[in-house]
Amino acid sequence: MTTAPLSLEHLIKPSTITEGKIPVLFMFHGYGSNEEDLYSFSPELPEELCIISVRAPYPMQPQGNAWYAINFDAEKGKWSDDKQAIESRDKIINFIDEACKTYSLDKDNVTLLGFSQGTILSYAVALSYPEKIKNVIALSGYINEAILKEGYTKKLHTSLNIYASHGSVDQVIPVEWAQKSAPFLSNLGIEHVYEEFPVGHGVAPQNFYSFKKWLEDKI
Repeated sequence: MTTAPLSLEHLIKPSTITEGKIPVLFMFHGYGSNEEDLYSFSPELPEELCIISVRAPYPMQPQGNAWYAINFDAEKGKWSDDKQAIESRDKIINFIDEACKTYSLDKDNVTLLGFSQGTILSYAVALSYPEKIKNVIALSGYINEAILKEGYTKKLHTSLNIYASHGSVDQVIPVEWAQKSAPFLSNLGIEHVYEEFPVGHGVAPQNFYSFKKWLEDKI
Protein backbone atom coordinates (compact mmCIF):
# COMPACT_ATOMS: atom_id res chain seq x y z
CA MET A 1 0.00 0.00 0.00
CA THR A 2 1.36 3.43 -0.93
CA THR A 3 1.51 5.88 1.95
CA ALA A 4 -0.75 8.91 1.74
CA PRO A 5 0.62 12.44 2.38
CA LEU A 6 -0.56 12.74 5.97
CA SER A 7 0.72 15.02 8.75
CA LEU A 8 3.46 12.58 9.87
CA GLU A 9 5.79 10.51 7.71
CA HIS A 10 5.16 6.78 8.04
CA LEU A 11 5.57 3.26 6.70
CA ILE A 12 2.56 1.01 6.27
CA LYS A 13 2.06 -2.74 6.05
CA PRO A 14 -1.50 -3.55 4.88
CA SER A 15 -3.76 -6.00 6.65
CA THR A 16 -4.65 -9.30 5.00
CA ILE A 17 -8.31 -8.47 5.67
CA THR A 18 -9.98 -7.34 2.45
CA GLU A 19 -13.50 -6.76 3.75
CA GLY A 20 -14.90 -5.56 7.04
CA LYS A 21 -13.21 -3.82 9.93
CA ILE A 22 -9.41 -3.67 9.93
CA PRO A 23 -7.56 -3.43 13.25
CA VAL A 24 -4.51 -1.14 13.27
CA LEU A 25 -1.24 -0.99 15.19
CA PHE A 26 0.73 2.27 15.29
CA MET A 27 4.46 2.10 16.09
CA PHE A 28 6.40 4.94 17.76
CA HIS A 29 10.20 4.69 17.81
CA GLY A 30 12.69 5.93 20.40
CA TYR A 31 14.82 9.07 20.61
CA GLY A 32 17.25 9.40 17.71
CA SER A 33 15.74 6.57 15.67
CA ASN A 34 13.25 6.45 12.78
CA GLU A 35 10.17 4.66 11.45
CA GLU A 36 12.20 1.72 10.09
CA ASP A 37 13.33 0.59 13.55
CA LEU A 38 10.21 -1.00 15.08
CA TYR A 39 8.85 -1.74 11.60
CA SER A 40 11.29 -4.68 11.54
CA PHE A 41 8.88 -6.43 13.96
CA SER A 42 5.98 -6.25 11.50
CA PRO A 43 6.54 -9.51 9.51
CA GLU A 44 6.22 -11.47 12.79
CA LEU A 45 3.06 -9.75 14.03
CA PRO A 46 -0.56 -10.85 13.31
CA GLU A 47 -1.34 -10.57 9.60
CA GLU A 48 -4.80 -9.14 10.19
CA LEU A 49 -3.26 -5.97 11.61
CA CYS A 50 -2.58 -2.96 9.44
CA ILE A 51 0.77 -1.76 10.79
CA ILE A 52 1.77 1.90 10.57
CA SER A 53 5.22 2.90 11.78
CA VAL A 54 5.49 6.63 12.37
CA ARG A 55 8.47 8.99 12.14
CA ALA A 56 8.83 11.50 14.97
CA PRO A 57 8.38 15.12 13.84
CA TYR A 58 11.67 16.65 15.03
CA PRO A 59 14.78 15.85 12.93
CA MET A 60 18.09 15.41 14.74
CA GLN A 61 21.63 15.97 13.51
CA PRO A 62 23.28 14.20 11.85
CA GLN A 63 20.41 11.72 11.61
CA GLY A 64 17.40 10.28 13.39
CA ASN A 65 14.32 11.93 14.85
CA ALA A 66 12.82 12.79 18.23
CA TRP A 67 9.34 13.22 19.69
CA TYR A 68 10.76 15.93 21.93
CA ALA A 69 14.13 17.35 22.85
CA ILE A 70 16.23 15.90 25.66
CA ASN A 71 18.64 18.54 26.92
CA PHE A 72 21.81 18.17 28.95
CA ASP A 73 22.49 21.10 31.26
CA ALA A 74 25.37 21.42 33.72
CA GLU A 75 23.05 22.78 36.42
CA LYS A 76 19.79 20.98 35.69
CA GLY A 77 21.32 17.76 34.45
CA LYS A 78 19.27 15.80 31.90
CA TRP A 79 15.79 17.19 31.31
CA SER A 80 12.98 16.70 28.80
CA ASP A 81 11.12 19.37 26.87
CA ASP A 82 7.59 18.62 28.14
CA LYS A 83 6.02 21.39 26.04
CA GLN A 84 7.36 19.76 22.88
CA ALA A 85 6.24 16.35 24.16
CA ILE A 86 2.67 17.65 24.61
CA GLU A 87 2.77 18.99 21.05
CA SER A 88 3.84 15.54 19.83
CA ARG A 89 1.08 13.91 21.91
CA ASP A 90 -1.49 15.97 20.04
CA LYS A 91 0.22 15.47 16.68
CA ILE A 92 -0.07 11.70 17.25
CA ILE A 93 -3.77 11.70 18.16
CA ASN A 94 -4.48 13.86 15.12
CA PHE A 95 -2.44 11.49 12.92
CA ILE A 96 -4.32 8.46 14.26
CA ASP A 97 -7.62 10.06 13.25
CA GLU A 98 -6.20 10.96 9.82
CA ALA A 99 -4.81 7.51 9.16
CA CYS A 100 -7.93 5.64 10.25
CA LYS A 101 -10.03 7.78 7.91
CA THR A 102 -7.58 7.72 4.97
CA TYR A 103 -6.83 3.98 5.08
CA SER A 104 -10.37 2.87 6.15
CA LEU A 105 -9.22 1.37 9.46
CA ASP A 106 -11.27 0.43 12.51
CA LYS A 107 -11.00 3.46 14.81
CA ASP A 108 -12.38 1.32 17.64
CA ASN A 109 -9.53 -1.21 17.42
CA VAL A 110 -6.37 0.88 17.71
CA THR A 111 -3.18 -0.46 19.31
CA LEU A 112 -0.09 1.60 20.09
CA LEU A 113 3.39 0.07 20.31
CA GLY A 114 6.18 2.27 21.59
CA PHE A 115 9.82 1.96 22.56
CA SER A 116 11.53 4.31 25.05
CA GLN A 117 10.50 7.87 24.09
CA GLY A 118 7.85 6.34 21.85
CA THR A 119 6.46 4.52 24.90
CA ILE A 120 6.34 7.74 26.93
CA LEU A 121 4.26 9.28 24.13
CA SER A 122 2.10 6.15 23.76
CA TYR A 123 1.22 6.34 27.46
CA ALA A 124 0.48 10.06 27.12
CA VAL A 125 -1.85 9.50 24.16
CA ALA A 126 -3.69 6.53 25.64
CA LEU A 127 -4.14 7.97 29.13
CA SER A 128 -5.19 11.37 27.74
CA TYR A 129 -7.54 9.96 25.08
CA PRO A 130 -8.63 6.52 26.38
CA GLU A 131 -11.77 6.66 24.26
CA LYS A 132 -9.61 6.40 21.12
CA ILE A 133 -7.15 3.64 22.11
CA LYS A 134 -7.78 -0.05 22.83
CA ASN A 135 -4.32 -1.51 23.54
CA VAL A 136 -0.84 -0.24 24.38
CA ILE A 137 2.46 -2.13 24.23
CA ALA A 138 4.87 -0.05 26.30
CA LEU A 139 8.49 -1.18 25.87
CA SER A 140 11.33 0.34 27.92
CA GLY A 141 9.54 3.53 28.91
CA TYR A 142 7.61 5.15 31.74
CA ILE A 143 4.61 7.38 32.47
CA ASN A 144 5.39 11.12 32.50
CA GLU A 145 2.43 12.65 34.32
CA ALA A 146 3.49 16.16 33.24
CA ILE A 147 2.50 15.47 29.63
CA LEU A 148 -0.92 13.93 30.30
CA LYS A 149 -3.92 16.00 29.24
CA GLU A 150 -5.46 18.12 31.96
CA GLY A 151 -8.53 16.39 33.38
CA TYR A 152 -7.48 12.92 32.19
CA THR A 153 -8.44 11.38 35.56
CA LYS A 154 -12.09 12.25 34.88
CA LYS A 155 -12.12 10.02 31.79
CA LEU A 156 -13.05 6.33 31.74
CA HIS A 157 -9.93 4.18 31.32
CA THR A 158 -11.38 0.72 32.00
CA SER A 159 -11.54 -0.28 28.33
CA LEU A 160 -7.76 0.15 27.94
CA ASN A 161 -5.38 -2.83 27.99
CA ILE A 162 -1.67 -2.26 28.58
CA TYR A 163 1.37 -4.51 28.29
CA ALA A 164 4.52 -2.96 29.76
CA SER A 165 8.03 -4.36 29.94
CA HIS A 166 11.49 -3.15 30.90
CA GLY A 167 15.06 -4.35 31.07
CA SER A 168 16.15 -5.03 34.63
CA VAL A 169 19.59 -3.54 33.87
CA ASP A 170 18.41 -0.67 31.64
CA GLN A 171 21.15 1.98 31.71
CA VAL A 172 19.08 4.66 29.89
CA ILE A 173 15.74 4.65 31.72
CA PRO A 174 15.95 3.29 35.30
CA VAL A 175 13.80 0.24 35.88
CA GLU A 176 12.42 1.94 39.01
CA TRP A 177 10.71 4.52 36.78
CA ALA A 178 8.98 1.78 34.80
CA GLN A 179 7.94 -0.08 37.96
CA LYS A 180 5.80 2.90 38.99
CA SER A 181 3.49 2.25 36.02
CA ALA A 182 1.75 -0.77 37.57
CA PRO A 183 0.24 1.00 40.64
CA PHE A 184 -0.51 4.07 38.50
CA LEU A 185 -2.49 1.98 35.99
CA SER A 186 -4.24 0.05 38.75
CA ASN A 187 -5.48 3.31 40.26
CA LEU A 188 -7.13 4.12 36.93
CA GLY A 189 -8.74 0.67 36.71
CA ILE A 190 -6.66 -0.33 33.68
CA GLU A 191 -6.05 -4.02 32.98
CA HIS A 192 -2.30 -4.39 32.57
CA VAL A 193 0.69 -6.73 32.52
CA TYR A 194 4.16 -5.65 33.65
CA GLU A 195 7.24 -7.79 32.99
CA GLU A 196 10.99 -7.41 33.37
CA PHE A 197 13.73 -9.11 31.37
CA PRO A 198 17.47 -9.43 32.12
CA VAL A 199 18.58 -6.96 29.44
CA GLY A 200 19.55 -3.29 29.08
CA HIS A 201 17.74 -0.70 26.97
CA GLY A 202 16.37 -3.04 24.33
CA VAL A 203 13.90 -5.81 23.53
CA ALA A 204 14.98 -9.36 24.29
CA PRO A 205 13.62 -12.19 22.06
CA GLN A 206 11.56 -13.58 24.96
CA ASN A 207 10.15 -10.08 25.48
CA PHE A 208 9.04 -9.94 21.84
CA TYR A 209 7.29 -13.31 22.01
CA SER A 210 5.61 -12.35 25.27
CA PHE A 211 4.07 -9.15 23.95
CA LYS A 212 3.23 -10.84 20.64
CA LYS A 213 1.17 -13.48 22.46
CA TRP A 214 -0.48 -10.76 24.57
CA LEU A 215 -1.36 -8.82 21.42
CA GLU A 216 -2.83 -11.88 19.67
CA ASP A 217 -5.23 -12.27 22.58
CA LYS A 218 -6.31 -8.61 22.53
CA ILE A 219 -6.93 -7.66 18.91
